[in-house]
Amino acid sequence: MTRFCPPWLIAWAALAAAGGASAQSAQALQAQHGQLQQALAQSPFERPLVLQANASTQQPQGDIYAVLDHPFGAVGSAFQKPAHWCDVLMLQLNVKHCEVAERGGQRKLQVAIGKKAEQPLEDAFRVDFDYQLRAAQADYLSAEIHAADGPLGTSDYQLTLEAVPVDARHSFIHMSYSYANGLSARLATRAYLATSGRDKVGFTVARQDEAGRPVYVGGMRGVAERSAMRYFLAIDAFLDAQSAPPEQRTDRRLRGWFGATERYARQLHEMDLADYLKMKRRQLQPSWLGAFYDPGG
Repeated sequence: MTRFCPPWLIAWAALAAAGGASAQSAQALQAQHGQLQQALAQSPFERPLVLQANASTQQPQGDIYAVLDHPFGAVGSAFQKPAHWCDVLMLQLNVKHCEVAERGGQRKLQVAIGKKAEQPLEDAFRVDFDYQLRAAQADYLSAEIHAADGPLGTSDYQLTLEAVPVDARHSFIHMSYSYANGLSARLATRAYLATSGRDKVGFTVARQDEAGRPVYVGGMRGVAERSAMRYFLAIDAFLDAQSAPPEQRTDRRLRGWFGATERYARQLHEMDLADYLKMKRRQLQPSWLGAFYDPGG
């Protein structure tokens, strides 16, 4: 299997790996929504989303809070189903395959992660996530995916999603993430930030230049903000597509996510729509899988 230095590893970091904070209760999450109302209204993401993340290359962790324009019933029912997590993950450029498997009574997400560009599936990395539904109540959802091991010396990936209703039409979500970086991953990350990732930026304005134009954060903070926005838009695109007839949902998800990312082209643009759709439609075909996964687990 080909080994290459991330952007994918860094981008996956800002999505993946969960658990900077443990699951709360509905009351605690509602209280956080109240405390963050001003920050949500003034978000640099140009929508109600707040990202709190460190810039560590050794133990990245962070929390994402966002208001979704979808009722809690839709959010709660969707993310109780592991297959829907795959639907969200597959919108990302660097996620090449995702399927749900069950072994020993435990539901798992078998995920292949690779480059943002087109590449053979056998050159991607396999990461197996355990799925756990921690709470599914009338006013509170908590679900988690966790992987003990990842590629390039990474470990202890966790991603927790919590949600509560805001009103009849909106939900408030909290995604917490964390993971551990080994030496090889830290070196690869630093190399990326010094080369191809050097000029990439996030959404927070660090300062104004002499002409009064915004200068955005870069480095690991920029990586975290870009990835947070991509996954927030993926959740939103998935939920938007659920109102379409079943046979139209995949295409609507793909086009919806891509169109939303293009609103932030300075930070998120990577390829043209035609290339994105061609790549994703191929990856979603049953024939794409081939012998990548060992049927024995």
